[in-house]
Amino acid sequence: MTQRPGRGAAGPSPGRRRGPQGRGARGSAGRDDKSGPGAARASGRPDGTGGRGGPRRPARGGTAPAPRSSDPAEPPGKGGSGKPKGAKGAKSTSKAAPPKAAPSKKASPKSGSAKKGSGTAPGKRTPVASPQGRAPARPRKDAGRGPGRTRRQRGGGSGPPRGPQRHRGVFDRRDPLKRLNIGLLAVAFVLSLFAGRLVQLQTIEDDRYAELALRQRIKEIELPALRGDITDAKGNPFAMTVEARSVFVDPSIIEPEKRQEIVNALAPTLGINPATVMKAVSKPDTQFVYLAHGVRPEKARMINNWGFAGIGTLPEYRREYPNGSLAAGVIGFVNDSGKGAAGLEAAMNDVLAGRDGRQRVELSLEGQHIPMGQDQKQAPVPGRGVRLTLLQDLQYKAQQAITDQVKASHAESGSVIVMDPRTGKILAMASAPGFDPNAYSESKPAEWGSPLVQDAFEPGSTGKVATAAAVLEHGGVDPLTPFVVPDRIRRFDRVFNDSHPHPTEKLTFAGVLAESSNVGTILASERIDEERLYKTLREFGFGEKTGLNLPGETAGNLRSPDKWSGVDRYAIAFGQGLSVNAVQMASVYATIANGGVRVEPSLVAGTVNDEDEFDAAAEPASRRVVSTGTARQISDMLEGVTTADGTAPQAQIEGYRVAGKTGTAERINTESGTYQGGGYVASFAGFAPADDPRLVVQVVLENPRRGSHYGGDVAAPVFRDVMSFALQTQKIPPTGSEPPTIRTHARD
Repeated sequence: MTQRPGRGAAGPSPGRRRGPQGRGARGSAGRDDKSGPGAARASGRPDGTGGRGGPRRPARGGTAPAPRSSDPAEPPGKGGSGKPKGAKGAKSTSKAAPPKAAPSKKASPKSGSAKKGSGTAPGKRTPVASPQGRAPARPRKDAGRGPGRTRRQRGGGSGPPRGPQRHRGVFDRRDPLKRLNIGLLAVAFVLSLFAGRLVQLQTIEDDRYAELALRQRIKEIELPALRGDITDAKGNPFAMTVEARSVFVDPSIIEPEKRQEIVNALAPTLGINPATVMKAVSKPDTQFVYLAHGVRPEKARMINNWGFAGIGTLPEYRREYPNGSLAAGVIGFVNDSGKGAAGLEAAMNDVLAGRDGRQRVELSLEGQHIPMGQDQKQAPVPGRGVRLTLLQDLQYKAQQAITDQVKASHAESGSVIVMDPRTGKILAMASAPGFDPNAYSESKPAEWGSPLVQDAFEPGSTGKVATAAAVLEHGGVDPLTPFVVPDRIRRFDRVFNDSHPHPTEKLTFAGVLAESSNVGTILASERIDEERLYKTLREFGFGEKTGLNLPGETAGNLRSPDKWSGVDRYAIAFGQGLSVNAVQMASVYATIANGGVRVEPSLVAGTVNDEDEFDAAAEPASRRVVSTGTARQISDMLEGVTTADGTAPQAQIEGYRVAGKTGTAERINTESGTYQGGGYVASFAGFAPADDPRLVVQVVLENPRRGSHYGGDVAAPVFRDVMSFALQTQKIPPTGSEPPTIRTHARD
């Protein structure tokens, strides 16, 4: 029985015969039923061997092997040997094949594998020499791996693959080259998008984005000017500028979870309401908010050391008032925004403040200055200092004296003015109660002003001096002119009284003034007409501002005669029915002390630049009001007021001649519009030495409610204390002259 050749035998498949050139003729006869598309082909080697270790072909020029038999029943053999494939112990030889190979015997089916030493492995074809003398094809390891999987298809030879091929599409995911190319195309596309955007930003829109970036970095910082100091006449400071810091926040870089921690730290340190701090650190759409001004440097350093992002400090200046409440009503204060808010700080703010500078700097996100960034600076112009006519030691004494008396008499308020009558310079302006400008927010706004110019009052008997001057100058009256003076008098529908009941007296005009008789003054004023009385009052400064340039000053109230009623002239004659401020009243007595020449009151001596160069203020205006003789007569009569027979013996100063006048005026009740229940204004104004006046002192107490309310009792003692101190500190000696004899009662 003919056995079928084993799988992988050498030579062409059955049914495919080779022609004379070694190619087998196509045909189907005798095809092995196990040969197929996956069967291996004999490649042939020059040596004629069928594989590794197989028989070599004969040397060049040897006998070519005979053509294979075309008998379909002839099984292919190994090199033409007739030995059965796989026989145990068989050895292959390299003999030339006979013209017709003997049929090979196949190993027994029971044998699972070829015997050891067999020349052919089980299941493989035996290579045979090709008709052209080539070596038989070497069995391929990839035989039987499936249709179409050949060595050349795995990247081997250069010829076309032998055997059937599977059709592949344009893209095969197993092809790495194509995948790499597609990946590179994708990367190139993305990079082209970035490149296009980069070109747009750096060429087309570069100016716009550069400007936006610069706006984010640029900050304009205000460089505050150094505010000028306010000093007394000797250069002692009332107000001075010291180094400080402002605290600011940048809400845009403060993290929301940090806000409460920042509020808890800053609010108590800066003395600010926590709600205010929270509002500042949470403010949207902003990068800069001032939180506090005038912070002391040591406190600012502590805040910086905390290291809160978005919290910073800037250098600035803070205003300090080293003497506390001393002259606070005159000096005023600077508020948190650095502007003068009261007193001279407000009135002369333009002079004191100077001109702030500006600096544009580039700041980093953390608020740090970029050293090489844009930096434009406009230097600030420092303010000029203001030198006053006040004397610090005298100011202190005046303020202490009036404060003590306000407390002792339970008065609503009080004021003291000390003035040089020859120059119009005010040497002291004290008021009580006062306030501390270093902590102005702790006081009431009503206390921030200066009552010496803001408060108007009816002068009462101190105003009789102006009437006396008009009568002596234009009414044909002298100090010895007699008047019969009852304690009351009727004019039209009104009765006018003296301050206390008394029998009818025959007094000289000097006695009328010494005893401060209202009735006697009315009788004397009838010697002149109302127009002359009004004109004299105006010349003394009634009804016009003093020119001290303090905010809120009142000009008082003095109506023209065409607006007077039938009895107004009588009340005006003894100091009621008109109103003045304390400085106006002090100026009246300074005019008498200066021989009848009124010098406009002045408070500012001049200004000082940053190099300490003094620029004196313009000389105050002056005008003659009454003659020197009239002023001398009034001065002599006023000396009688301070004698034992006058109303103010408590104003006497040992060793000095003192002239002055008391005043006790009713106040209008603001609720009823009448004098009933309005209280009193107690005052005293005088000068010393009377025969060579050097100083004028004006004292006013509003509504004293404890003890006496008369000027001679509550105001005269303050006058004495302040005047005594002023005479000593100014080293004004007594004149040593004898006072004139003042006859107060007329002879029969």
